Amino acid sequence: MKRRNFVGLTGLAAGALFLPSFPSLGGALVDPARLLEPGADTAQKKRLADAGLNAAKAAGASYADVRIGRYLNQSVFTREKQVQGIASTESYGVGVRVIANGTWGFASTNTVTEAGIAKAAQLAVQIAKANSKVQKEKVQLAPQAGFGEVSWKAPIQQNAFEVPIKDKVDLLLGVNAKALDLGVSFVNSILSQVNEQKYFASTDGSYIDQDIHRIYPSFNVTAIDRASGKFRSRQALSSPVGMGYEYLTPKAADKVAGPTGSDVVGYKYSYDMLEDVAAAAKQVKQKLTAKSVVPGKYDLVLDPHHLGLTIHESVGHPLELDRVLGYEANYAGTSFATLEWKAKGLPYGSKVVNIVADKTQPGTLGAVGYDDEGVKTKRWDLIKEGRLVDYEKIRDQAHMVGQKESDGCCYSQSWQDVQFQRMPNVSLQPGKAKLSVDELVSKVDKGIYIAGNGSFSIDQQRFNFQFGGQVFYAIEKGKITEMLEDVAYQANTQEFWNSCAATCDESDFRFFGAFNDGKGQPSQSSAVSHGSATTRFNGVNVINTARKIG
Repeated sequence: MKRRNFVGLTGLAAGALFLPSFPSLGGALVDPARLLEPGADTAQKKRLADAGLNAAKAAGASYADVRIGRYLNQSVFTREKQVQGIASTESYGVGVRVIANGTWGFASTNTVTEAGIAKAAQLAVQIAKANSKVQKEKVQLAPQAGFGEVSWKAPIQQNAFEVPIKDKVDLLLGVNAKALDLGVSFVNSILSQVNEQKYFASTDGSYIDQDIHRIYPSFNVTAIDRASGKFRSRQALSSPVGMGYEYLTPKAADKVAGPTGSDVVGYKYSYDMLEDVAAAAKQVKQKLTAKSVVPGKYDLVLDPHHLGLTIHESVGHPLELDRVLGYEANYAGTSFATLEWKAKGLPYGSKVVNIVADKTQPGTLGAVGYDDEGVKTKRWDLIKEGRLVDYEKIRDQAHMVGQKESDGCCYSQSWQDVQFQRMPNVSLQPGKAKLSVDELVSKVDKGIYIAGNGSFSIDQQRFNFQFGGQVFYAIEKGKITEMLEDVAYQANTQEFWNSCAATCDESDFRFFGAFNDGKGQPSQSSAVSHGSATTRFNGVNVINTARKIG
């Protein structure tokens, strides 16, 4: 296959993977040194926020909050032996949200002065009063005591923005060189970093300063059989995390092996990019000659880096309360898990299934001290022993399910976008009894082990779905036997989670991350982590994705 044809065939998919995850408004391109300059100090931000709060109250707001945000992004792109691009951006501005006449109003500005913010606050109140003419029910906020002046910083060890670009380029080109030396045909790699410097103030009496960091290393390798033109690819088994550059300093204690015979390696709180690309180079060549799966019922053993996406789509999204109530339908619709469905006590999964929401876990993408409406973050149960016990909700939703407090999962991707309910970290809890991955596999007579996330689809109520992966291995009589290809599994959410038979213990627990989770209209993007240990699901329908229908 000629390179030109290969690029034409795969350009769209590769482009989707490697687009930088900058806020929707786009930041201004800046010199990388600018990303290290300090922003406004807290005293200055408090004066600016008070100008907005006072203007909102004077204009008739019964409640107001001000978010001053500085959003820094940097991505380095490489392909084979070349650097394809380096982008550093900064975005700085203020969003003001108010309630007037029982109705929300919002306005934003990049004129970060007391006069500019006051003007935005006045506009927000005007918008709220205009909206109130068609508002049927007044906004009801769950009570929230003010925290005074507080701060929260991500517990990073090394600020990724302080690492010289040359070091990042050398790392990525070293990854590419490793893959090429091992015989792959093409390789590209990327390193993206995000720093959100956010200041929140409200008429409740909170002044909250937060410093949030995220980092995402990734690559894609492709091997080609030039005689047939057949090609196969494998993406990195990394996860984006809420950490600094220390994530790219691998530690032996963080390494977790997949089942014997699979050549899969997982990582906890650090990531060995060179080790992963070496495994990918080996696996991608094996995929060229791997046996195509025979459709049928199989027991599935799902690696955390794969299962995280299934959790995200079949648990995280359908338990967002705005989807449940029908207020949100963008990005795959509403939810089957209605209040009536919950009231009937219908099982969401087997008794093995315990799923929690948690925005306090260090190193995760969703970890912050306070959400974007000034609520202290927490952990709470969503599914307990297979039963749905709660949803994900924010201040103006709590009363809709008879509750008196927010879950602290409100978020906005930038200063110019209004904050709304977003998914927290949602994780399947590991088993309490000691159980290794090999022991889990040993109980499978006919099955498939799946690692990495691939293409997927899910219906408009988050019920019927299909998921693929990156690498697949046959399990026969308790042993990994050979690599498979063309694997995807189909199920509905309730059927799938009811087939959950066992999950490994805490020693295998790892996080998968979604760096760009889309929701809303206009669309916003957020980042969220999903933890699990390797887990077995019995009797799941597997299809062959290469077979033609009819």
